[in-house]
Amino acid sequence: MKTSVAVLTALLAAVPSTFAQAPAPTQASTLLTAEVAQIIAQEAITKCRADGYKVSVLVVDSLNAPKLLIRDDGANAKTTDVAKMKATASIVYNRPSGPTPPLPGTPAPPPARPGAFFFGNGMNAQGAIPIKVGDVTIGAVAVSGAPGGDKDVACADAGIQKVADKLK
Repeated sequence: MKTSVAVLTALLAAVPSTFAQAPAPTQASTLLTAEVAQIIAQEAITKCRADGYKVSVLVVDSLNAPKLLIRDDGANAKTTDVAKMKATASIVYNRPSGPTPPLPGTPAPPPARPGAFFFGNGMNAQGAIPIKVGDVTIGAVAVSGAPGGDKDVACADAGIQKVADKLK
């Protein structure tokens, strides 16, 4: 019994020092405010409109929780669901959604079937990109509705570029 108490006492004594050595939480996640999310989404919509596309734009935080969703006038209602699935893929994989690029020095894979593949609540199709501060992912922006994932990506990127100075 004395040994058990001594071991337990030693373990409990170590707990506060373990917490004291934990890294301080990053402030990067606080940069994705509702205001920043609105600027990103509005710029993405503006870019897609200029290109003639009616889309939905979803901005999520690092936990994949929605910060802002805008479905443009004339955009298909299903685009909101697809944007959510694309955002999920971007957050889960911590990279732009869509096919994985080949590793350097490896041959290119054979052409894939058109379309996207689904997993859980995600859809790994082009159209979502992470929002980063340095190497820290603070969220993602997903666009759906343009005729091709590369066009969705261009709109999402326009949104992030609009707030690049705020993401430092």
